[in-house]
Amino acid sequence: MADIFQEVDEEVRRERLQQIWKRHGWLIVTLCVLIVAGVAGWRGWQWYQAKQAAEASVAFESAARLAQDGKPAEATAAFAKLAQDAPIPAYRQLARLREAEELVTTDPKGAVAAYDAIAADPAATSLFREVAAVRAGLLLVDTGPYAEVARRLEPLARPDGAFRHSAREVLALSAWKSGDAAAARRWADAAVGDPDAPAGLKARLDILLALLGEAAKS
Repeated sequence: MADIFQEVDEEVRRERLQQIWKRHGWLIVTLCVLIVAGVAGWRGWQWYQAKQAAEASVAFESAARLAQDGKPAEATAAFAKLAQDAPIPAYRQLARLREAEELVTTDPKGAVAAYDAIAADPAATSLFREVAAVRAGLLLVDTGPYAEVARRLEPLARPDGAFRHSAREVLALSAWKSGDAAAARRWADAAVGDPDAPAGLKARLDILLALLGEAAKS
């Protein structure tokens, strides 16, 4: 008797499934096709992105090799091309930084202008903008007035700034070289007093503070 009820139950379920398939079979097939197509498309996009990243990496390494081989003009041109054509935004920004770096020895003013352009570019990430500003400020320590360094680096010297240690050190050094002892002491004290400041930076600025103290005595 139990077998008869089981057979009837299976037959009822089979009929229900057939009815569902007749009514909604096209929808089930469509959903399956969309899922397969979506997975294939995502895998294809991942492959394409990986291919572009690999090509950009090879181009970047080739440009860096030119710099290492003592070919600054060729390296600058290669980085400039990569900064324009790289399919990956991160490589474009890295190439712009390296292009500016290659200009440091041959065209310091051009290097500062290149770093300033990166620092002012809203399309660049904050990390690249701040690195560019620090590099520009460091170049200006020997060639520009303290006001120019301060304009670039004071916003980065805030207590929560990611590059506050470097910014404060450069500001202190620039102020000292410009003869502004008060500003040099202020920035050096701020850097040395930061518990998160690297030990090497504190040691360098302790020397600067000692020099400032000796200058005050004389």
